[in-house]
Amino acid sequence: MDTGKRIVICGGGAIGAAIAYFLSRRGARPVVVERHEVGGSASGKSGGFLALDWCRGTALDRLARRSFALHAELAGDLGNPWGYRRLTTFAGHAAEGRRAQGTAGRPWLSSDVTLTGQIGSPRTTALVEPRAFTTGLMSAARANGAELRLGTVTGMLRSASGAIGGVTLESGETVEGNGVVIALGPWSILASRWLPLPAVYGFKGHSLVFRTGEAVPAEALFLEYEEASGETLTPEIFARADGTVWACAVSSTASLPVDPCDVVGDEGAHERLEALCRAVSPALAAAPIVARQACFRPVTEDGLPLIGAVPGVANAWVATGHSVWGMLNAPATGEAMAELILDGATTHVELRHFAPGRLRPFSRLRNQSS
Repeated sequence: MDTGKRIVICGGGAIGAAIAYFLSRRGARPVVVERHEVGGSASGKSGGFLALDWCRGTALDRLARRSFALHAELAGDLGNPWGYRRLTTFAGHAAEGRRAQGTAGRPWLSSDVTLTGQIGSPRTTALVEPRAFTTGLMSAARANGAELRLGTVTGMLRSASGAIGGVTLESGETVEGNGVVIALGPWSILASRWLPLPAVYGFKGHSLVFRTGEAVPAEALFLEYEEASGETLTPEIFARADGTVWACAVSSTASLPVDPCDVVGDEGAHERLEALCRAVSPALAAAPIVARQACFRPVTEDGLPLIGAVPGVANAWVATGHSVWGMLNAPATGEAMAELILDGATTHVELRHFAPGRLRPFSRLRNQSS
């Protein structure tokens, strides 16, 4: 089917790439505009952890379940260039300098770690390498006819009726289309200059990637770790299919820079995380670090993503604010957005909980506080 629709997608992260892929699979002609690099921010630096039912009882449950299934389908359909793998997932605790019950049968973990239970099986938890997933979906979309343009969006093109018909770029060029999707992660807040969008904030996280080879099995660990200072951190440690282990623990509410290229780690954050990792795992203690990363996850006022049409503006949509579940929920978000744009309704996931109109536009909030 060739819909002939040319949809401009602002943002080349996992959400933008997924929207482009599902639109292109329906015969549309998406144009992704990215100012930095595909998967260059949180979509390339996150953990890539996937869970079937960890959102049960919340508005995200159906989106997460559909997306978990789509992850498996996409890996099979597209040759799995992003290391999709099923995991066994555990919870545990440890304290700096304090002996624990140990982890019998898991030599990759220190005896200071106590596992308190299995919280996920290969049926319910999985993992992808996030940058490879994002770039892989973008490549698949381009193979279907999608276009990738490098540039910084500076405004919206509008018809006489006010409908959106494309974007303007910092270079002075224009990219015309039948509509525009804002999928800029935490930088979606910049689009509130042109569209009535709710606020999207950035929550900063730090991570390390270790080269461990085969020393760590296909497992994930969610840990409570008490530092000598008495502060408790909640590290997450995931073993990837490419022989690396990703770990995070230190977050902050640092200011979001205007340019993604300017994101850097907080002072001492990576050193603190490294000390923790080397304390809880002899495998990590012996492994070289191949990446020290920092990124901002997009969050909204009520903790739910914005997925849907921008209120009062024809041919404008938004998909952002997925917080820690962005990599998990990217496929179902892409599928639902493609259905909404091309058919006017969704089939697999109801989007009413994520409607942008449920929250006041950021520009209105800003004006009220001035």
